[in-house]
Amino acid sequence: MEGSNRGSGRITGEKPREQQEGSWDHQDRNSNYEYKENPAGPVQDCRKPRYEVRNWLLHFLFLLSAGLGHEVFYITCLPCIHWNLDPFLCRRLVNMWALVMYIGQAMKDLLKLPRPPSPPVVKLEMRVDAEYGLPSTHAMAATAISFTLLLSAPSRLQFCFQTGLLIAATLSSMVSLSRLYTGMHSVLDVVCGILITAVLILLTYPWWESFDSFQLYSPLSPIVALSLLLLLSYTYPELDHYSTTRGDTTTILGACAGSSVGYWLNVQLGNTFDLQGSLPVPLPALTAQAVARGAARSLVGIVALVGTRQVVRTLTLDALYSWYKLPKTDKEARKRKEIEVPSKFVTYTAVGLVNTIVVNRVFVLLGLL
Repeated sequence: MEGSNRGSGRITGEKPREQQEGSWDHQDRNSNYEYKENPAGPVQDCRKPRYEVRNWLLHFLFLLSAGLGHEVFYITCLPCIHWNLDPFLCRRLVNMWALVMYIGQAMKDLLKLPRPPSPPVVKLEMRVDAEYGLPSTHAMAATAISFTLLLSAPSRLQFCFQTGLLIAATLSSMVSLSRLYTGMHSVLDVVCGILITAVLILLTYPWWESFDSFQLYSPLSPIVALSLLLLLSYTYPELDHYSTTRGDTTTILGACAGSSVGYWLNVQLGNTFDLQGSLPVPLPALTAQAVARGAARSLVGIVALVGTRQVVRTLTLDALYSWYKLPKTDKEARKRKEIEVPSKFVTYTAVGLVNTIVVNRVFVLLGLL
C-alpha cells in the first residue's frame, strides 16, 4: 500500500478501479488519535476511508502472512505436525508458543502502549483493534515457532540446516512485515517482539531437554500443567475495557495444558507415536500416496478437533450460564472473566487432549498410520 501502509494509498474523489473500502466507524480506545468536530467548518467524514490496492500480489501475500500468525492457524497447523511429522516436535512448539504468547500478551496489557493511530494508517484488520500494540505477538509467535522448529529438528530429522534457516527467517520475516502492512503495529512493536522472543529462546534452550523429561515422566507433570496454566489464565492482567487478549491467551494456555497432559498420558499408555528407528531419520518422501495419507490424516484430525471444540464449548457455556443464572441469549456475558476464562480453558484443554491421545489412535483404526 502507499502512504502509511505500503501497497495501497488513501484517496479521495471518484472511486477508481479495483478499490476496496474499510471502515473507521470507531477509534481504538488505546489510540492517540481522536475524532473532533471543527466548529468553524464541516464535520470530518471519518466513516469510510478509501484506499486503492496498487500491488495485488503484495497485498494478498501480506494478508496471507498475517493469517499465519493467528491463534486459529497455529491450533490447526501444530496438530498437523503431530499427525504427519513428529509428536516430539509438536510438543516443543506448543510449549514455546504458549510461553512467548503469554509473556507477549501480558506485556501488551501491562505496558498499554497504543497501536498506530488510524488515521493516518489504514488498518486492514479489526478483530484485535482494541488490543494494545507493543510487543507484536504475531512477530513473537512466528519467530518462536520457526526457530524452535529449526533448533529441535536436527536431532529428529535429516535435512539441510542452511535451507531450514532460510525458511525460518523467511516465514518469520513475512509475518512480521505483514503487521506493518496491515497497519496493526509499528516497527518498534515488531522489532521488540522479535528481540524478546530471541532472548526467551536463548534463555530456555539449555533447559529444553530437562523440561521434556519432566513433562513426560514426572508424576507431577499433569498437576503442574493444569494448575499453573489455569492460575495464569485467572491472574491475567486486568484492563478497564474488554480486549480479546485475555480470551486468546486462555485459549493458548488451555491447548498447552491439554497437550501436556495428553503427552504424559501417552507415555503411561506405552505409545507416544514418536519417530521410530535410529535418529535422525530421513525426511518422508513426498510420494502421491504419502501426500494423500497426510491429507486424509489432517482432514480427519481437524474434523475431530473442531467437533470437540463445538461440543465442549456448548456444554461448558451451558453449565456456566446455568451456574450464574444468566439467560442464554446474553452473548455479552461471554466477555465476563468468570465465563470467558473457564469456558475457553476447558474447551481447549479438551481439544489438546483429543489431539494428543485420541486422534492418532483413530488413525490406527482407520489404517492411516
